[in-house]
Amino acid sequence: MASSQCCDNPPALNPAAGEGKVVDSFGGLKAYLAGSDESKAAVILISDVFGFESPNLRKIADKVALSGYFVVVPDFLHGDPYTPENTERPLPVWRKSHDPKKDFEEAKPVIAALKEKGMSSVGAAGYCWGGVAVVELAKAPEIQAAVVLHPGPVTVDDIKEIKCPISILGAEIDHTAPPELVKQFELVLAANSAQVPHFVKIFPGVAHGWSVRYNHDDAAAVKSAEEALGDTIDWFNKHLK
Repeated sequence: MASSQCCDNPPALNPAAGEGKVVDSFGGLKAYLAGSDESKAAVILISDVFGFESPNLRKIADKVALSGYFVVVPDFLHGDPYTPENTERPLPVWRKSHDPKKDFEEAKPVIAALKEKGMSSVGAAGYCWGGVAVVELAKAPEIQAAVVLHPGPVTVDDIKEIKCPISILGAEIDHTAPPELVKQFELVLAANSAQVPHFVKIFPGVAHGWSVRYNHDDAAAVKSAEEALGDTIDWFNKHLK
């Protein structure tokens, strides 16, 4: 079950945020795009429950693009992000319309569109809700590298099925994916390290959602988020280029 932490520090959504552009259809989905069409490696970013108009998520996309990637942030929520103010549709009700595991099928045309653009490798990073979708992609394997940040409800059995290099970045204060569970993920991956390269890290003093829903006025929060972004880019540099 998703924790209330999944909804903490909601962003002020902005459809015009970011230095990239929004297109009506990329692989059949509305999407935010950043980076050069000449890139040979692509990264798909999958949002948390607040969707692809999160300014912080788009800043992350812009920074990943600066590292030489073509970045796509699809609107897997189809214009229907979670709205905390809507008391008639609490998170458990909202989730019935948005199963992140279904994004696996919707991501396939996005990946196909990237391949059509000439991308030779594709990675994906997911935040909270989006982390569940990335795990599904990594099981297939539809992608060449995965990063999961403070994942939503992912199980040890899910991790046993991972088939591509994966980095899992967890939070010390996380009710959905507590450090004890993340350490179990690491044990599973370590037992299969010859086939599946992995990197697991638990960030101290931060809570679920820290890497994408941080306060810009909090220097410590910004530092931790930037460290997570650095680890994400390092992982893609190692396995996509």
